[in-house]
Amino acid sequence: MSTSVKNSLESYLSFRIGSETFAANVKNVLNILEMTKITQVPKSPEYMKGVINLRGIVLPVIDSRIKFGIKETEITTNTCIIVLELHTSGDSLMIGAIVDAVKEVLELGQDDILPPPSIGTSFRSDYLKGMAQSEEGFIMILDAEKVFGTEEIVDMQLLSKEASKASVEEIK
Repeated sequence: MSTSVKNSLESYLSFRIGSETFAANVKNVLNILEMTKITQVPKSPEYMKGVINLRGIVLPVIDSRIKFGIKETEITTNTCIIVLELHTSGDSLMIGAIVDAVKEVLELGQDDILPPPSIGTSFRSDYLKGMAQSEEGFIMILDAEKVFGTEEIVDMQLLSKEASKASVEEIK
C-alpha cells in the first residue's frame, strides 16, 4: 500500500461491542482501563453507568451496548473501559466507554475506509466515519464526537461536575 499524502495512514483502536467490531481514532483514545467499581449518578441517562475516579478526575462512564441499542450482557475478564477525549464547540471532555473487548490497533488510509451505509431514516449512520473491511467482516469506524451529540456531552459535563462536588462534600 502506498503512503502518499492522499492516503496517509491513521491509527485506529478496534474493539468489540456485542458481535460487532468498532474502531476509534487513537487521537481520541487516552487510556484503556480494567473494569472497576462505577459509582451511579442519580437521574442520569440510561446509557450512563456512572462515574469513576481517574487519577483525581471524575470520569463519566457510558455503557456502549446501551448507547448503541445492543442487548446488555454480563461483564467478563475482557470487558474494559476505553477513556476517550471528545472535542466539540471548542470544549473537550473525557469519558469512559465500556466495551466487551479491545482487539488491536489498525493502520488505515483514506482508501481503506468505505462510506457508511445509507439505509433510510430508521438507521442512524451519522455517527460513523465509514467502514473498513477486515478478514472477519466489517469494522465500523466511529466519529467519537458525533456518537455523543453536543447536548449529551453537556449533560455528561454537568453530571461529572455534580459528582465532583458530591465527592468533595463527602470528604469534608
